[in-house]
Amino acid sequence: MDVTELRLRRAEKCLDVSFADGSRFSLPAEYLRVESPSAEVQGHGPGQRIVVYGRRHVAIIGIEPVGHYAVRLIFDDLHDSGIFTWDFLHQLGREYDRRWPAYLDELAAKGRSRDA
Repeated sequence: MDVTELRLRRAEKCLDVSFADGSRFSLPAEYLRVESPSAEVQGHGPGQRIVVYGRRHVAIIGIEPVGHYAVRLIFDDLHDSGIFTWDFLHQLGREYDRRWPAYLDELAAKGRSRDA
Protein backbone atom coordinates (compact mmCIF):
# COMPACT_ATOMS: atom_id res chain seq x y z
CA MET A 1 0.00 0.00 0.00
CA ASP A 2 1.61 3.26 -1.10
CA VAL A 3 1.17 6.57 0.70
CA THR A 4 0.30 9.49 -1.58
CA GLU A 5 0.29 12.18 1.12
CA LEU A 6 1.47 12.49 4.69
CA ARG A 7 0.56 15.69 6.55
CA LEU A 8 1.21 16.53 10.18
CA ARG A 9 -1.37 18.85 11.70
CA ARG A 10 0.58 20.02 14.75
CA ALA A 11 -2.17 22.07 16.38
CA GLU A 12 -4.61 19.14 16.20
CA LYS A 13 -1.90 16.59 17.06
CA CYS A 14 -2.94 14.43 14.10
CA LEU A 15 -1.20 12.77 11.20
CA ASP A 16 -3.25 12.74 8.01
CA VAL A 17 -2.36 9.86 5.70
CA SER A 18 -3.69 9.33 2.17
CA PHE A 19 -3.15 6.10 0.27
CA ALA A 20 -3.04 5.12 -3.39
CA ASP A 21 -6.27 3.12 -2.97
CA GLY A 22 -8.09 6.38 -2.14
CA SER A 23 -8.40 5.74 1.58
CA ARG A 24 -7.58 8.56 4.00
CA PHE A 25 -7.14 8.53 7.73
CA SER A 26 -6.56 11.18 10.36
CA LEU A 27 -4.58 9.42 13.09
CA PRO A 28 -4.23 11.10 16.49
CA ALA A 29 -0.68 11.31 17.87
CA GLU A 30 -1.78 9.61 21.09
CA TYR A 31 -3.16 6.65 19.14
CA LEU A 32 0.03 6.34 17.10
CA ARG A 33 2.14 6.55 20.27
CA VAL A 34 0.26 3.85 22.19
CA GLU A 35 0.14 1.58 19.10
CA SER A 36 3.79 2.13 18.17
CA PRO A 37 5.29 -0.91 16.43
CA SER A 38 8.47 -0.57 18.53
CA ALA A 39 9.68 -3.40 20.74
CA GLU A 40 9.39 -0.94 23.65
CA VAL A 41 5.59 -1.08 23.19
CA GLN A 42 4.97 -4.40 21.43
CA GLY A 43 7.56 -6.42 23.34
CA HIS A 44 9.79 -9.04 21.82
CA GLY A 45 7.23 -11.81 21.54
CA PRO A 46 3.59 -12.82 21.97
CA GLY A 47 1.97 -11.57 25.15
CA GLN A 48 4.68 -9.01 25.90
CA ARG A 49 2.82 -5.91 24.72
CA ILE A 50 3.08 -2.97 27.13
CA VAL A 51 0.04 -0.80 27.82
CA VAL A 52 1.28 2.76 27.40
CA TYR A 53 -0.62 5.27 29.52
CA GLY A 54 -0.49 8.97 30.35
CA ARG A 55 -0.04 10.11 26.76
CA ARG A 56 -3.22 12.15 26.19
CA HIS A 57 -1.22 15.28 25.28
CA VAL A 58 1.64 13.67 23.33
CA ALA A 59 2.60 15.33 20.06
CA ILE A 60 4.61 14.32 17.03
CA ILE A 61 7.66 16.58 16.73
CA GLY A 62 9.36 14.90 13.79
CA ILE A 63 8.88 12.57 10.86
CA GLU A 64 11.84 10.84 9.25
CA PRO A 65 11.52 8.79 6.06
CA VAL A 66 12.71 5.18 6.19
CA GLY A 67 13.36 4.09 2.62
CA HIS A 68 10.27 4.25 0.42
CA TYR A 69 8.11 2.13 2.70
CA ALA A 70 7.89 3.75 6.14
CA VAL A 71 8.47 6.67 8.49
CA ARG A 72 9.94 6.98 11.96
CA LEU A 73 7.75 9.19 14.11
CA ILE A 74 9.40 11.22 16.85
CA PHE A 75 7.13 12.09 19.75
CA ASP A 76 7.64 14.85 22.29
CA ASP A 77 8.02 12.26 25.06
CA LEU A 78 11.18 11.31 23.08
CA HIS A 79 9.83 7.96 21.91
CA ASP A 80 11.32 7.46 18.45
CA SER A 81 11.99 3.76 17.99
CA GLY A 82 8.88 2.75 16.05
CA ILE A 83 9.07 2.28 12.28
CA PHE A 84 5.59 2.88 10.87
CA THR A 85 5.34 1.11 7.52
CA TRP A 86 2.72 2.23 5.03
CA ASP A 87 0.89 -1.08 5.55
CA PHE A 88 0.89 -0.62 9.33
CA LEU A 89 -0.42 2.97 9.05
CA HIS A 90 -3.17 1.71 6.74
CA GLN A 91 -4.01 -1.05 9.23
CA LEU A 92 -4.13 1.46 12.11
CA GLY A 93 -6.52 3.61 10.09
CA ARG A 94 -8.78 0.71 9.13
CA GLU A 95 -8.84 -0.68 12.67
CA TYR A 96 -9.13 2.58 14.63
CA ASP A 97 -12.80 2.01 15.52
CA ARG A 98 -11.88 -1.34 17.09
CA ARG A 99 -8.41 -0.63 18.49
CA TRP A 100 -9.09 2.68 20.27
CA PRO A 101 -12.04 1.46 22.41
CA ALA A 102 -10.07 -1.73 23.19
CA TYR A 103 -7.15 0.42 24.37
CA LEU A 104 -9.46 2.53 26.57
CA ASP A 105 -10.97 -0.65 28.05
CA GLU A 106 -7.48 -2.01 28.72
CA LEU A 107 -6.49 1.20 30.49
CA ALA A 108 -9.59 1.06 32.66
CA ALA A 109 -9.02 -2.60 33.50
CA LYS A 110 -5.47 -1.77 34.64
CA GLY A 111 -6.57 1.32 36.60
CA ARG A 112 -4.53 3.58 34.34
CA SER A 113 -5.35 6.94 32.76
CA ARG A 114 -4.67 8.73 29.51
CA ASP A 115 -3.45 11.64 31.66
CA ALA A 116 0.08 11.77 33.05
